[in-house]
Amino acid sequence: MPCSEGVFPRRAALTLTAVGLLSGPAVAGTDPAASAIEAFNQWCFKAGQTEAQARSNMTETAGDPLPFQLTFWDDSLEPRPQGAPRGVERRCEVAFPGDETEAAIAALRQQMATPPVFGHAIPLPDTHAEEPGTALIEGRELLRGRVAVVHVGTRNHDATQETFMAVDRLYDGLGLGE
Repeated sequence: MPCSEGVFPRRAALTLTAVGLLSGPAVAGTDPAASAIEAFNQWCFKAGQTEAQARSNMTETAGDPLPFQLTFWDDSLEPRPQGAPRGVERRCEVAFPGDETEAAIAALRQQMATPPVFGHAIPLPDTHAEEPGTALIEGRELLRGRVAVVHVGTRNHDATQETFMAVDRLYDGLGLGE
């Protein structure tokens, strides 16, 4: 996932004052939503991580135990999980309580526009579709003809609403002019 396969600079903190979540930088452990959003932006776009490495990196950012659910795989490094969606080579998703889609989208858009910029918008590949609760879903053309899909929304989990943020990198050759 790019640019340079999605490696984004590590940010000291994610400021969410523009969306009214916090009055200053996100502080790990103080707000599950802010911690999840910060960890997602710092680590979900980075290539070359195993699930254990991604979890460890996010723990450094958000604390232990993680104040959110993490779903991660990169089958270029480890076997993909049973039932993984068609065409998805790498997935990183965080999910946390409540409806924080506005804050999540604002932070995601800011991160995708931070150099190196995270590709440019393209039509949504047929590997993905808008689901109930989707607030944002967007295909992104990356370097070397690769494609990623970013997805933010809400869903019910254990009788409560949660926000999720996900980025999927598709297998080489999928998503562009299929």
